Amino acid sequence: MQRYQVKGKRQIGLKIQNWKGFIYAFVAIFTCLLLTCNFSLAATTEAKHYTELQLPPLPEIKLPKYERFVLQNGLVVYLMEDHELPLVNGTAFVRTGNRLEPQEKVGLASFTGAVMRTGGTKQHSPDELNEILEQRAASVEASIGEASGGASFDALSEDLETVFGLFAEVLRSPVFAQEKLDLAKTQAKGGIARRNDNPDGIASREFKKLIYGKDSPYSRTIEYATVDQVSREDLLKFYQQYFHPNNMILGIVGDFESQKMRSLIQAKFGNWNRNPGIAKPTLPKVSPANAGGVFFVNQPQLTQSSVLMGHLGGRFDSPDYAALDVLNGVLNGFGGRLFNEVRSRQGLAYSVYGQWSPRYDYPGMFIAGGQTRSDATVQFVKALQAEIKRIQTQRVTAKELAFAKESTLNSFVFNFQDPSQTLSRLMRYEYYGYPADFLFRYQKAVAATTATDVQRVAREYLKPEKLVTLVVGNQTAIQPPLTQLAAQVTPIDVTIPNSQPAKN
Repeated sequence: MQRYQVKGKRQIGLKIQNWKGFIYAFVAIFTCLLLTCNFSLAATTEAKHYTELQLPPLPEIKLPKYERFVLQNGLVVYLMEDHELPLVNGTAFVRTGNRLEPQEKVGLASFTGAVMRTGGTKQHSPDELNEILEQRAASVEASIGEASGGASFDALSEDLETVFGLFAEVLRSPVFAQEKLDLAKTQAKGGIARRNDNPDGIASREFKKLIYGKDSPYSRTIEYATVDQVSREDLLKFYQQYFHPNNMILGIVGDFESQKMRSLIQAKFGNWNRNPGIAKPTLPKVSPANAGGVFFVNQPQLTQSSVLMGHLGGRFDSPDYAALDVLNGVLNGFGGRLFNEVRSRQGLAYSVYGQWSPRYDYPGMFIAGGQTRSDATVQFVKALQAEIKRIQTQRVTAKELAFAKESTLNSFVFNFQDPSQTLSRLMRYEYYGYPADFLFRYQKAVAATTATDVQRVAREYLKPEKLVTLVVGNQTAIQPPLTQLAAQVTPIDVTIPNSQPAKN
């Protein structure tokens, strides 16, 4: 009997526990619903439209601390410590570029930069270089672009001395192995064979020729024939002409002690003899190749047209650069005139843009364009022309001006996302002869830009009557035809010339 009483008490106890659990669960659910309801009501009450949000002013941007000094051999050095991560990276700028290579040997500068690294050094073969770097998760690279050349390295701070030594070897004692040059030339020929696969690539390449001229160093095209003309001796000669310590700027940022880094730089570069005879290269002259006209590349396989239009532009050091950049903001982006009118209202474009695009030491371009349906090509071009004229005649509204200036000024912080980016900018300014505070001067000029300034530069710098227009598309599908834009439409042949045998 007692046994059943105990069992009964246990069952009662279990029921009480179950009942308590139910009560606790009910209270918890009710409380959760109450809090959620209150939170939703509060959120609904306090929510504001994005235009009513009050945002704090952007913090003042200051350059991180850095050092600049010059070795006795003329090598300019920038150092910037950054101990956030155990990493070090460095870059060397060399005053050279493919714009300085002979016209009959287009590709020479690119091959020189690539084979500097891939061809190994006097101290280490290519395989040895690769193995040492791979074991340390490090890298050393070299290249030569349009207006500059050089090398870079990335390493863990514990491997700095070893990797920096290899970096110095690549800069000072490359051997330009013949087999690596042969490989680079084969890869370049593969790129030539594929260069007409992308309609945007065709448009960009041919448009530069229309603006600068087909023989200009700023628009020349590498061909099978020019590749065949390049020899290992050409690479050595090009390297020896430009790679000297007094023709170079070295910048290093990361986890190091400046005094020790100074000693390492002196040990690796201090005994590199300067070239007293080196002079600043004479840059090629630039003049507009065409003062208007409509040009066409027929690509029958396409279902849409790639359109570019524009004319010769200017440089970053123009006193009106800031106002022209605000003009870019009025034209471009979500809320810009081109997006609102050509894409959203008229529905003519998948993408559309118009930009004053300057360069540091030679004139850039004003370039507008986008992609559109084949049957909308003519209408798209006319819409772009109309908007370029409208920015000259219709005053920028206060809303447009505020949007453009705020977008530009708010994006200013992205120029200083990390110390290496900041250091690279300082080096670039010195390379091209710009003041170290150029970006801050630009920032102040943008803030001071008025609607009158924007309309003035639009009238002064944009030349609607001199717009060069290039269309890459399907001639049959473009209806109405391009002759509605101009009585004469000039076709462009993009057939790739056949390879020519190398001359002895």
